[in-house]
Amino acid sequence: MTTTTPTPSTDRPRTKAQIAAAVAEDIPAGSYVNLGIGQPTLVADHIRADAGVILHTENGMLNMGRAAAGDEVDPDLINAGKVPVTEPAGASYFHHADSFAMMRGGHLDICVLGAFQVAANGDLANWHTGAPDAIPAVGGAMDLAIGAKRLFVMMTLLTKQGTPKLVPACTYPLTGLACVDRIYTDLATFAVSPDGVEVLSVHGTTFADLRALLDVPLVDAR
Repeated sequence: MTTTTPTPSTDRPRTKAQIAAAVAEDIPAGSYVNLGIGQPTLVADHIRADAGVILHTENGMLNMGRAAAGDEVDPDLINAGKVPVTEPAGASYFHHADSFAMMRGGHLDICVLGAFQVAANGDLANWHTGAPDAIPAVGGAMDLAIGAKRLFVMMTLLTKQGTPKLVPACTYPLTGLACVDRIYTDLATFAVSPDGVEVLSVHGTTFADLRALLDVPLVDAR
């Protein structure tokens, strides 16, 4: 009897831009999408013009474009992270309260957020580390985590100290319960499933190394 072992990844860990491109590739055409503050805003730069994806920002804009550059920059045209953005044809503006009504009313297909921790069951912690000197930043994260139909997380797999952010259970204050569907990191892409955390791709590492690194049940779904 011959057994086969999955071919180890031979590439390098993904950059932030490469993670953002992977997220953009997995957003279905015609989706209404919110991009959280920080790394997730990079996804806007990788959305195909013909994809029909409509970007929403909680400070009151629908059909937001990519990041602005050079002469495109308008200080009055920014996303929720205060990054200057472009204005595609058909863009619209509305009150902050109306924007949150869209988020809370289940009108967003996908939200992409950053995270401090994600638990194996999909719990999300992304607004506070609990440290006494840390500045909490809730923003619209709780509304988005529960209001969007699907939640993608974009983060590095490890902290600067080398501690995994994908954990058996979150130890930081929670943003939402069992709300995360996919996790895009520099070392791998994961999907949260009832059978465990599925590994969809690896980058600069191997499945065996991920199993040794993470204290969560992993399923090789490549």
